Amino acid sequence: MKYYNQTESVNWLEEYKERHKAGLEARRVVASFSKRFFTEQVPCDGFSDIETLECPSHFFEDELMSILNMEGRKGLTWKYYAKKILYFLRQQNILKKLKVYLQHPADEQTFLEGAVLIDQYCNPLLDICLETVQAQVDDIASKVRKFLKSKNPRHPSVTSKTGEVSQEVSQVELQRQVLDAMNYVLYEQLKYKGNEVDYYNSLNSYIRQVLIHRTGIPISLSVLYLTIARQLGVRLEPVNFPSHFLLRWCQGTEGSTNIFDYTYIDAFGKGKQLTVKECEYLIGHHVTEEFYGVATAKEVLQRMVGNLLNIGKRESTDQSYQLLRDSLDLYLAMYPDNVQHLMLQARLYFHLGIWPEKVLDILQHIQALDPSQHGAVGYLVQHTLEHIERRKEETGPDVKLHSDEKHKDVCYSVGLVMKHKRYGYNCVIYGWDPACMMGHEWIRNMNVHSLPHGPHQPFYNVLVEDGSCRYAAQENLEYNTEPGEISHPDVGRYFMEFAGTYYVANTELEIRYPEDTELTCATVQKTYSENKE
Repeated sequence: MKYYNQTESVNWLEEYKERHKAGLEARRVVASFSKRFFTEQVPCDGFSDIETLECPSHFFEDELMSILNMEGRKGLTWKYYAKKILYFLRQQNILKKLKVYLQHPADEQTFLEGAVLIDQYCNPLLDICLETVQAQVDDIASKVRKFLKSKNPRHPSVTSKTGEVSQEVSQVELQRQVLDAMNYVLYEQLKYKGNEVDYYNSLNSYIRQVLIHRTGIPISLSVLYLTIARQLGVRLEPVNFPSHFLLRWCQGTEGSTNIFDYTYIDAFGKGKQLTVKECEYLIGHHVTEEFYGVATAKEVLQRMVGNLLNIGKRESTDQSYQLLRDSLDLYLAMYPDNVQHLMLQARLYFHLGIWPEKVLDILQHIQALDPSQHGAVGYLVQHTLEHIERRKEETGPDVKLHSDEKHKDVCYSVGLVMKHKRYGYNCVIYGWDPACMMGHEWIRNMNVHSLPHGPHQPFYNVLVEDGSCRYAAQENLEYNTEPGEISHPDVGRYFMEFAGTYYVANTELEIRYPEDTELTCATVQKTYSENKE
């Protein structure tokens, strides 16, 4: 109902027709994705037909949600692509909102809204909205007012109602009372704290998660602290201090450029108030006056996104690559001509083997911005063009038959839920080779030669329950006699259903392994019969 004006009459029959039409269109698009993009990541232009939809986007999204909410074990391939499309659609909408936000005058850019936009973009499938986050902040501010009233019933900040912004408090002593009340409520009563144990967890940067878990890093806690203070009539300003984000509170003439006219607040350190010297003790070295200056909303967002970028660079997992992609998108939405980050984006896509045409566009843009990058750009252009040519040369799918003589040693089939003998993890097979197909370096690094049968035995592509994809030797795998579902994000890419004891290959996987479904069913049936006996 949020899409309808309550005062206007609506032709519900026409709305129903529109919703029905959008539903059919969504299902047509989702059904086409598996066939089009089974062998590769969905390319950047793969969503082009979605961007030109004639039906209302909220109806299209509603159908995608109904696909995602289908009965758990079925429609896995549809769910896999519906999720990708929904991810894309929501991120596109959030990018548009971010660009509108950045065009607002500086005094209209609230730090909370910026933090919510970052959270929404990196977690587009979660239900995150500014109104809900603001309501949680209002609730904290209300608790502070209540405590403040118990200490000073005449304080000007206590008369405002929940959700209202108090008039700015002019007297320093009255401001101090607000900050003391905030520190008590936030850190003593609600137990907010800096996350020193798991500092580099991306959840610390997402404002909704900060409110849920009551823990964060200096910048996310500062955004929360500053927002509450402003609602209670105390103007604090963000300080882009190196290594440790701070807030500043003016003790002298408003707008003063003298850094000694301010007290600096460490929201990560339970709201501790610091002098200039203590700020330097905090990071262990002297800094120049420029680092004590006020930061704009855009600079605060830049630092938040920069933190996420650094977290994404720390690991080499699918999850960290996604975080890197999302944070680069955000950074380049704010600074579209930043050569360093454009180059990082091009290298990332090149490394992941996705979107080669997009890589060429990025490289062309870099070359126009900075001709001195010619060497690095030339290398990537050459290898990207080779990748595009190889893709053009690819013929139909590589079909593997168990009945072929060269595959006689392959014991297992796609869809079987297996257990690794050495490492104990559960996994599902989604591909196999009659012998190890990896290069010499991989074989050496993985110590394959130490196995009794070495690389000259069947190897299997498996999706592991921890979210990783691995390539396992046949001698290290055994059939799992108590098979369960494998919670891997790519299960739907290869399988359409979990049948209780095995996975059913989708159409695209079955084309590549046409005899495996029958063999998988036979293996499961045989094991069931043996266990029954």
